[in-house]
Amino acid sequence: MATYKKRGFKPKNKEEEAQLEEHDSTTAEVFNTLDEGASKTEAWVQKNQNYILGVIGVIAVGVLAYLGYHQFIQNPKEAAAANELFYPQQYFDQALASETEKDSLFTLALNGAQGKYGFLDIIEEYSGTKAANLAKYSAGMTYLNLKQYDQAIEHLEGFSSDDDIMGAMAKGGIGDAFSQLNQPEDALDYYEKAIAHSDNEFTAPRFLHKAGVIALELGEKSKALGYFERIKEEYPNSQEANSIDALIGLAQN
Repeated sequence: MATYKKRGFKPKNKEEEAQLEEHDSTTAEVFNTLDEGASKTEAWVQKNQNYILGVIGVIAVGVLAYLGYHQFIQNPKEAAAANELFYPQQYFDQALASETEKDSLFTLALNGAQGKYGFLDIIEEYSGTKAANLAKYSAGMTYLNLKQYDQAIEHLEGFSSDDDIMGAMAKGGIGDAFSQLNQPEDALDYYEKAIAHSDNEFTAPRFLHKAGVIALELGEKSKALGYFERIKEEYPNSQEANSIDALIGLAQN
């Protein structure tokens, strides 16, 4: 326990007096050490003041540059890209609704027309924007409809999204492309990724059905049965559930 000296306190003997002197000496050494440390720190700061100010300046410039980049470059770029995306998306939507001009409209969606960008132009000119990312998805789906499956895979793999529907559709689209290329193992892998991405009512039964059919083709009946039973139990109101009993029967035989 540390000792302290009361006012008017007198040591009882020489031993106690020696202990007090030793304590006072130790305390003084501590304060001297602290003073020396503070002096050294102060001296170091003075000696390296220009360096410290330089580092602070670099950090400040970096922060301002980051904020300026987003406000004056990235944000306007995002707005311009989103505006450009509107035109090819119209061609894409028209192609889906058309019975006779699908291919020509899909081509216009990819390459643009009348001075307007297509999906491919937006991907190149507005790289790093959200619109360019969406353009990769639309370009992939366009190539899928044009039966250019390698290109479809390339663009859909370049698309990234946490969205339940679009994320699953992109992975399922890659599965469709691999299926058309007669690569059923790869197709099944991507259908399973689409299922794992989201269990929403729209995409889950769709890709459970496709995964089950591919699994049957590969002779993996137990896996196929699991997918078909999930449709029956979890998505009984889906379109895929209408003929699910027949598929369950095939998987059980």
